[in-house]
Amino acid sequence: MTGTGDDEVDGKLQEWMKIDRNESTRAEMQKLAENGNVDQLRKLLLKRMEFGTAGLRSGMGTGFSQMNDVTIIQTSQGLSKYLLKTCPDVKKRGVVIGYDGRHNSHRFASLAARVLINDEIPVYLFSTLCPTPYVPYSVLHYKTECGIMVTASHNPKNDNGYKVYWGNGAQIISPIDKGIAESILQNLEIQDSSWDHATIRSSRLCKDPLNTILEAYNNDLCSLCYFKEKNQSSPVKFTYTGMHGVGYEYVKKACQSFGFVEPIPVKEQVEPDPEFPTVKYPNPEEGEGALLLAMKTADENNSKVILANDPDADRLAVAEKLTNGHWHIFSGNEIGALLGWWSWFSFVQRYPDYPVGELYMLASTVSSKILLTIGNKEGFQFEETLTGFKWMGNLATALQKQGKKVLFAFEEAIGFMCGTNVLDKDGISAAMVLSELATYLYGSNTTLHNKLDEIYKTYGYHLSSNSYFICHEQDKIKKMFEEIRNYNNSGKYPEACGPYKIKYIRDLTVGYDNSKPDCKPVLPVSKSSQMITFTFENGCVATLRTSGTEPKIKYYTEVKPDPQKGLDRQGAQKELDDIVQCIIKYFYQPEKFGFTPRST
Repeated sequence: MTGTGDDEVDGKLQEWMKIDRNESTRAEMQKLAENGNVDQLRKLLLKRMEFGTAGLRSGMGTGFSQMNDVTIIQTSQGLSKYLLKTCPDVKKRGVVIGYDGRHNSHRFASLAARVLINDEIPVYLFSTLCPTPYVPYSVLHYKTECGIMVTASHNPKNDNGYKVYWGNGAQIISPIDKGIAESILQNLEIQDSSWDHATIRSSRLCKDPLNTILEAYNNDLCSLCYFKEKNQSSPVKFTYTGMHGVGYEYVKKACQSFGFVEPIPVKEQVEPDPEFPTVKYPNPEEGEGALLLAMKTADENNSKVILANDPDADRLAVAEKLTNGHWHIFSGNEIGALLGWWSWFSFVQRYPDYPVGELYMLASTVSSKILLTIGNKEGFQFEETLTGFKWMGNLATALQKQGKKVLFAFEEAIGFMCGTNVLDKDGISAAMVLSELATYLYGSNTTLHNKLDEIYKTYGYHLSSNSYFICHEQDKIKKMFEEIRNYNNSGKYPEACGPYKIKYIRDLTVGYDNSKPDCKPVLPVSKSSQMITFTFENGCVATLRTSGTEPKIKYYTEVKPDPQKGLDRQGAQKELDDIVQCIIKYFYQPEKFGFTPRST
């Protein structure tokens, strides 16, 4: 192959062409070299994807910085060697592997399985695409040492990912992620046999868990069902969309466990399609634009409630048609309030003598504190974690070991964990629990929207405003956060944001929290991600953070209006909206940094 004139690039180029046996990615690399595209080659060859607590997630294509056969094999080799080193029983217990309906997901899962089988590690490899929650469920069911799910969840169609669960059924956290990352770098040389993934099904070490898990999962789902008799004659017609993902067939099975008839499918979106042809982003969290077809289908069938899973069915979006004919799309915080209240109400109905103080609910720090408020009144416990279900799943495990019962956990990004059969967000079980709640409410001549208002009137309004800006340049994002830490070149954090005075600041990137006597935060610190929380004098709490899987700088705000301070719901909402605009103007400075606002 002709050189580019850049010795560093040429060295990595020769290395790539020597190890890659995929004709597509080889041709892609060769074309870049022939065209002399040195800048692009540097991006693809000189920096590897970083393996972290989210595993891997990136665009698919050639080079060490993207998802492809080479990087999947190398990652799997590192994970396999780490398992052999740290888990003495791995050759007996094995590993679960699942995959979604994206381009290359089946291929990547098969390559991972081949690597593990080469190291004599048994593999439970699903024979067809499955929801992400089925993998952590299978880890607990089979008591395996690890689980791998090949998915990029709701990312654009060109992305894919490699998500890792540990033997406790929760996503990996530090130091496991660091150990795997080091092991990957120590095991980059690819064996010839690692490419032979076509014959893995004939291996004695490869089993298909599909039928067993399908039955077991849906049997265990019954533990979350409290009113099956009423469900069988539900007054609600549900419309369902799987966002061109895996959910529909599995939701239909789950409906049988709860006694529901099958939901009305959005025909254009229920079959798996890696091209996601009807949506710009296959993410039901994006609001009305993602749910237009679902609304059309629901209107045509006189259906009042829409349930939407993302493509790997671990998230749930919900919409309800109001009496004025408009559709209300519930935010993640609103669904969290509804499911949290229902988890409490339905559990104590069935188990009135259960010790209340032993019950727990969890939420991430950027999510609404409504569960804390409800818990303070009803007596159950509430715990806050860092953002992401890896923290809630691992905390749930720790609480269970102490004999506690975790009823519910949620994050505002429409992620919900009902019970502990799956120690991760699960859009399928959440859809069933939400359906039972809706059935109960409609049977009592009320609605989801009315119940939400009743919850807020009972426990206090929690108003939130969350969104994000898009930026693909990490240097700009870092500079934005550095300017906040050195506000107006003062060497200090800001004392106010526009006219709104700041009471406390917690910075989980550097490890600072001036609400604590020693100024040290309770939650774990991570230098690899940006996250600052401001508590304003008026009670508003705002968090600014980077996303671990997407090029987004997110903000989350919440205020609980205090009637004694003269602010009603409308007044508090107006003030919250103004605070958000000040945060954008003074902290984000989108014009200065070139950030792109969320499209509506």
